[in-house]
Amino acid sequence: MGKVIHFLFCILISNSILSLAQEDCSSYNFRNNEIYATCVSLPVQNSNLHWNYHPTNGTVDVAYRHTGVSTSTWVAWALNLNGSGMLGAQALVALPNSNGSVQGYTSAVTSYGTGLQQSPLNFAVPAIRAEWVNGDVLIHATLVLPGGRTSFNQVWQSGPVSNGAPGAHALGSDNRNSLGTVDFITGQTGAGAPVGGSLLHRRNTHGVLNAVSWGILMPMGAMVARYVKVFKVANPAWFYIHIACQATAYGVGVAGWGTGLKLGSDSEGIKYTSHRNIGITLFVLGTLQVFALLLRPKPDNKYRKYWNIYHGGVGYTVITLAIINVFKGLDILDPEKKWKHAYIGVLISLGAIAAILEAFTWFIVLKRKKEEKQVNGAHGANGYGYSHGQPA
Repeated sequence: MGKVIHFLFCILISNSILSLAQEDCSSYNFRNNEIYATCVSLPVQNSNLHWNYHPTNGTVDVAYRHTGVSTSTWVAWALNLNGSGMLGAQALVALPNSNGSVQGYTSAVTSYGTGLQQSPLNFAVPAIRAEWVNGDVLIHATLVLPGGRTSFNQVWQSGPVSNGAPGAHALGSDNRNSLGTVDFITGQTGAGAPVGGSLLHRRNTHGVLNAVSWGILMPMGAMVARYVKVFKVANPAWFYIHIACQATAYGVGVAGWGTGLKLGSDSEGIKYTSHRNIGITLFVLGTLQVFALLLRPKPDNKYRKYWNIYHGGVGYTVITLAIINVFKGLDILDPEKKWKHAYIGVLISLGAIAAILEAFTWFIVLKRKKEEKQVNGAHGANGYGYSHGQPA
């Protein structure tokens, strides 16, 4: 037992030493032997910031280093002079080229749909260059700090390269938390609020509305229609419960669909084509279901069976597409894994309940058919024929 404890203790100590070594940015040796007086290890995305501040002329030489980057990834580091987060950031960008080199340039972020196009910043950048070094991307630049200030909000990000241009970065927790403050005199840095602001809030709202409406309430309403109506005592209550579930789901779903359209218009250049197309299809099919309810034939109408086939087919199509689109939305938002696990848990629970009720429904239906057959057989045995119920 003592040997096991000793072994685990050694592993703990070695991991701690390794972690400290990884966090110690001052031990990094630059390829051109540049020396920076100050460096900080940024809390997320495996990034470090090195700098030399020159008080005589109010400039700072910075080196932003992002480790473990693939050749199809852009990286950026920025100062935000008047706010926090992405909007208004004055960015230094490193973009890989097809020939294996890395282009360093400046880009002022003026909208959430930015493509990080090359543009001047609100302060001078006399020099900027980028390079690959053993799987790391480094951006070197000289900044003329504006207004004699030395303390700023900072942002750093990374994302995929699409057709030679920066694509939209992910919205995972690391991306949302890639911001904070930096003081070039004191060397102090601090954390900031998650990146995204109102836009991220609207995306989350859009996701919640659609997951609850199309992804949960719609399947529940369908289960009521299929399984509760088998109980004679539940008639016609099952119908009104079904209508209440589906009407609520449709109303909340339309609100979620509307927020999605607004997000699309506010996020120019960011496209999620399949998610958008499925969302539009769901809205159209859901609306058709509402109108179909108004045109529902009476039970004894000869066209009622065709209406039932249409209504059931469209309903199950909506549910299938809704579940697919909820998972597509979760992949886009990339929230903490517990949210996807929670939704999977809901689906598993609904599926298990449906399986039990399906078996019970068939049991009741077959039992009733057997009873009806026995009753009909009994009538025949008592001398009643099949000619209008008259004695044989």
